Amino acid sequence: MSEVKILHVIARMNVGGTSRYLAELVEKIPSSAIAVGYVQAEEIEDSIISTLPIFRVPHLGRKISLASDFKAWLELRKLIRELEPEILHTHTFKAGLIGRLIRGRHKRVHTFHGHLLEDDSFSVLEMKVITWLEKFLAKRTDLLISVGERVGSELRAAGVGVGKNWCSIPPGVYKLPIQDKTVARSRLNLDLDSYLVGWIARMTAVKNPDLFLEVARMTPQIKFVMAGGGDLLEIIKSKAPSNVSVIGWCDASTFFSAVDSVISTSNNEGMPIALIEAQLAGLPVIATNVGSNSEVIQDKNTGLVVEKNPKALTEALLELTSEKKVILLSKNEIGKLASARFSPEIMIKSHQRNYEKLLGVKVLDS
Repeated sequence: MSEVKILHVIARMNVGGTSRYLAELVEKIPSSAIAVGYVQAEEIEDSIISTLPIFRVPHLGRKISLASDFKAWLELRKLIRELEPEILHTHTFKAGLIGRLIRGRHKRVHTFHGHLLEDDSFSVLEMKVITWLEKFLAKRTDLLISVGERVGSELRAAGVGVGKNWCSIPPGVYKLPIQDKTVARSRLNLDLDSYLVGWIARMTAVKNPDLFLEVARMTPQIKFVMAGGGDLLEIIKSKAPSNVSVIGWCDASTFFSAVDSVISTSNNEGMPIALIEAQLAGLPVIATNVGSNSEVIQDKNTGLVVEKNPKALTEALLELTSEKKVILLSKNEIGKLASARFSPEIMIKSHQRNYEKLLGVKVLDS
């Protein structure tokens, strides 16, 4: 492998938006590579990893384990000493914690693809510890990047990285190939004629799939489909009402070709790639008003942004599907607007410009 100037660090490359975001950076900016651990539990590793320059960090993973995390720190420190990258760019909390505790002459960059400050799965004490750690780590970081303006604003409001060097870079997302709707639904064994509302994410607590089931129960006249794996998959299957099909992991292109609209019920988000992909496919989106969802969705144009409760989501869905529905752009207009706002070229150039500013020399020409 040629010289590594930029070493990205992430705990795992599971199927999802963050992995595709990172893959795009590594593919398009020369002398980049990824230090990565392994997926755990019910998660599936994104197949795109086979096309990327990677270094495995065997003990690095998403779950908290003092013994494994210390071993991961030792493994990553050894790798950094061998590669001597000029920039160490960490992504998400675990990798950001381990990576930014390693000394070296390299510049440190960290990207917040979201944050944990509103994650209901943590206790008050755990949240205080996480916030303290983020404040401490931010002091050791040369550049903080938020995927969305609101994510950065919320972190600074909590005292994280106040006075530090920040920028917001929206993700660059390519439009997925769109299939014939009948063909897509046949492949997924879904009803061919009904209006179909989709949900696609990891089935875990932070994505709040139970809230989606509540909406489905309140609208038995509408059919729904849920896609994704995760620790709650079997539980969600057992609890789903008759108007909900739970299909597990599936190809995103086929999924967005099959549904008529998409709902996101997350407790917190960064700037979700799946919702951008849905809009690139021309689909209107309803989402909870968390993270940077309100930056992804133009309310009343490309979708609806509502409060995080079943009543608000249900009312939005009924507005969307009624004959007197709220004014939304056409399918073609939704796709065009998303394409202009989430350009991969702009994302790459923004990163390249910030890397070069840190290094003080233009060395990353593509």
